[in-house]
Amino acid sequence: MTAQFPEKIIYQGEELAMCTEPLEDYFSKGGIRPCFRRSSTALWRRYIGSWEIVDDRLYLTGLEAWLEDGTKATTAMIFPAFPDKIFAQWYSGQLRIPQGELVEYIHMGYGSTYERDLLLEVRCGAVVETSVRHNDVLASDGDDGLPF
Repeated sequence: MTAQFPEKIIYQGEELAMCTEPLEDYFSKGGIRPCFRRSSTALWRRYIGSWEIVDDRLYLTGLEAWLEDGTKATTAMIFPAFPDKIFAQWYSGQLRIPQGELVEYIHMGYGSTYERDLLLEVRCGAVVETSVRHNDVLASDGDDGLPF
């Protein structure tokens, strides 16, 4: 599997990359998935979702995708009653937002490691816990930390 394009999320006023796909949970729970057009091996899900945390609630705010017939996909196609901003009450899990420098590139899914990960624990669309995981930085070849 190829490394994947991340989702987008606005958190505390900053647009960040997110290595979690909350909309996939909606589809797996019976939500109707449009026939998105395949555009890249780095986009197996065939779309990029835009998200925002507002008052500790997760919202889907946009979608970058095209349908197989060439029509631009929109969130209103999936959620007709909520065309602009959709509260993600279906999602419970952990949102992973990588931060800092890339430490190790892995050419598979979201396997790459960054200096740290901001982790948001979400239950029924509400952020219930926030933490930061500091990832180990491997010493480069020949640098074992010894002074000689």
